Amino acid sequence: MEQVTIKVEGISCMHCVNSIEGALKEQNIEGRVDLKAGTVSVNYDASKFNLDQIKEIIEEQGYHVI
Repeated sequence: MEQVTIKVEGISCMHCVNSIEGALKEQNIEGRVDLKAGTVSVNYDASKFNLDQIKEIIEEQGYHVI
């Protein structure tokens, strides 16, 4: 398992948290949003996903990965 923390712009409420965490969970990726820090900590299987794919999942929810 790989672990990475991604800085994301536009996270402002619990709806944002649920949107991102839910989208990751649909792909069997463990993600935890830190609302105050504006980050997403992700644990993922590098044999199934790469970092660009993780970022794309987040951006598809309407947020900007920095």
